[in-house]
Amino acid sequence: MFLIKGARILGGAPADILLRDGVVAEVGAGLTAPEATVVEADGLIALPGLVDLHTHLREPGREDAETVESGTRAAAAGGYTAVHAMANTEPVADTAGVVEQVWRLGREAGHCDVHPVGAVTRGLEGERLAELGAMADSAARVRVFSDDGHCVSDAVLMRRALEYVKAFDGVVAQHAQEPRLTEHAQMNEGEVSGRLGLAGWPAVAEEAIIARDCLLAAHVGSRLHVCHVSTAGSVEILRWAKSKGWQVTAEVTPHHLLLTDELAETYDPVYKVNPPLRTKADVEALREALADGTIDCVATDHAPHPAEAKETEWAPAAMGMIGLETALSVVHEAMVETGLLDWAGVADRMSARPARIGRLTGQGRPIEVGAPANLTLYDPAARTAVDPAAFVSKSRNTPFAGLELPGRVHATFLRGRPTVLEGKVI
Repeated sequence: MFLIKGARILGGAPADILLRDGVVAEVGAGLTAPEATVVEADGLIALPGLVDLHTHLREPGREDAETVESGTRAAAAGGYTAVHAMANTEPVADTAGVVEQVWRLGREAGHCDVHPVGAVTRGLEGERLAELGAMADSAARVRVFSDDGHCVSDAVLMRRALEYVKAFDGVVAQHAQEPRLTEHAQMNEGEVSGRLGLAGWPAVAEEAIIARDCLLAAHVGSRLHVCHVSTAGSVEILRWAKSKGWQVTAEVTPHHLLLTDELAETYDPVYKVNPPLRTKADVEALREALADGTIDCVATDHAPHPAEAKETEWAPAAMGMIGLETALSVVHEAMVETGLLDWAGVADRMSARPARIGRLTGQGRPIEVGAPANLTLYDPAARTAVDPAAFVSKSRNTPFAGLELPGRVHATFLRGRPTVLEGKVI
């Protein structure tokens, strides 16, 4: 039993929160519980436990970069109580057996809930549908399916996937990247790529797939989720699709809310990512879209890599950045300090909406009596430089190293049990 004293729920007035038997037992002023462990939370903001729709835990197969154990510790350190583990493991999570393995590893680790994402196609090869129904009926109860890292570029196959998941209220999460338009692409196509002589990655490669898939989702009456939206044009397509009432949702990563393609001028592969960092105008459009709800949520696309995969020349370097331990601070910097979101908005975009998209029942709930005690305490007054050596993730490929960011996760509770206290993972 824990009694949190003086926390500001969603940034509001200070209140006490009693956690007992895995739920929020009481909320109010001046609460007492002699048998409870007291957590002093003066000045801290209480948020519902964060939910990530897009995490690469790498296990099975790439345990040199991350494991379910290390990745979920990183998630807890970042204030997360649930993550969705992407399917591009080795072997690919395209069968009931593999998704159940990942799910069980998450339960054994116990740092946050792990919800496996099933592959859309066998082996992520884009040729035949994977065992969608078997994964949905498995102990892991998969509801999100994605070939992330690869686009389901075949329109007929994408249509079939959208039709199939309707039977169990699933969603297809598309990695929007027309492969023919991005062959050998290294960074955003634009002024900077031309100056650097790096092969360009045009915005239209993302936008064309999003437009196609919005139309397909509407045609079959199914749910589409768009991964890591990165361009202003994509925002306009999503806004149009939503105006039609279509079942389309979308996410943006923290790094696409803060960083631009100008960083590629350093030729440091830590800034190489898929989709690539875009222009300042794109960043501004993404922030506005997250604020007005056109983009539903923030998802980290936490993509750990071993050092040798990133500490190399730009062209052969792996694409991807880690983000679980910095996501809340980046959103604080990009959205709260700019006045685009308040803390209730942060809770909505980083907890409630991703939980709803993933069809999670015990996550993303408001901090109120009777709700599961999944919450994080965040110190908005802290401000520190990002130190990759202090991360609990096995990987260090963060684009924010050395950057001073606001805030710090003070504590994380999973069903009333602390996974982080005083900033330390338990």
